Amino acid sequence: MVLKRLLAGIGVGGATVETVLDTDRAQPGGALRGTVHVQAGDVEQKIDRLTVGLQARVEVESGDYESVQDVEFHRVQLGGEAAIAPGQTFSVPFQLSVPWETPISSYGGRPLHHMNLGVNTRLEVAKAVDPGDLDPVAIEPLPSQAALLDALVSLGFGFQHADVEKGRVLRTRQTLPFYQEFEYRSPGHYQGLNSLELTMVSDHAGMDVVLELDKKPGLLFSESRDTFHSLSVGHQEAVGYDWRGYLHHWIGSLAGRRRLL
Repeated sequence: MVLKRLLAGIGVGGATVETVLDTDRAQPGGALRGTVHVQAGDVEQKIDRLTVGLQARVEVESGDYESVQDVEFHRVQLGGEAAIAPGQTFSVPFQLSVPWETPISSYGGRPLHHMNLGVNTRLEVAKAVDPGDLDPVAIEPLPSQAALLDALVSLGFGFQHADVEKGRVLRTRQTLPFYQEFEYRSPGHYQGLNSLELTMVSDHAGMDVVLELDKKPGLLFSESRDTFHSLSVGHQEAVGYDWRGYLHHWIGSLAGRRRLL
């Protein structure tokens, strides 16, 4: 009997948890809703805590080495201590707010390559923590973010991948310990450009945009291959902004047809 109770405390013969999302799509600043269903095991158990949270796969660079970590960046408690009898079941509905800086994992109705993001449910029993399963969710861009992404597509930039990197982007409104970066192949009409990288850091008021151009060697008037540009814009302003014209003018002035032959 003692052995059985001990095993139940670490998950063998103990309670099981299933999370059902009402929708698996949301935008930054929005919310995800669902229900956690708990099924008791074959012994009585004491639940210490039940939580749901958001988790992202994050790239971590250390010197010449690169690794990945699963990083929780938002978690809420659904219930505290409770005793559940053998065979007992109960359900807990929840609403999980989506932070404004949450990485985008879906664009144009399609998942973004390289992104791993979802809702993690944890049940703590007898001071043992069930690591929980990750229920994938699609975080779609805000209209302000989509306007900028659409402009890059209209200019011919080819999306390669998006990733989430640990670290900080200086002089932005960033609060989370990581940021998201989009990488694009340059279209042929920007002959002096290899690729473009984009980072958007948002809050309720607007977003900071950071662009990095990887220029080809030999571009006139260039001291280095990388050129950075940043700006801040409100969400409403960004939706109606002429991003296509703005980007074409800026990129073309730096990486257009002017190259050293």
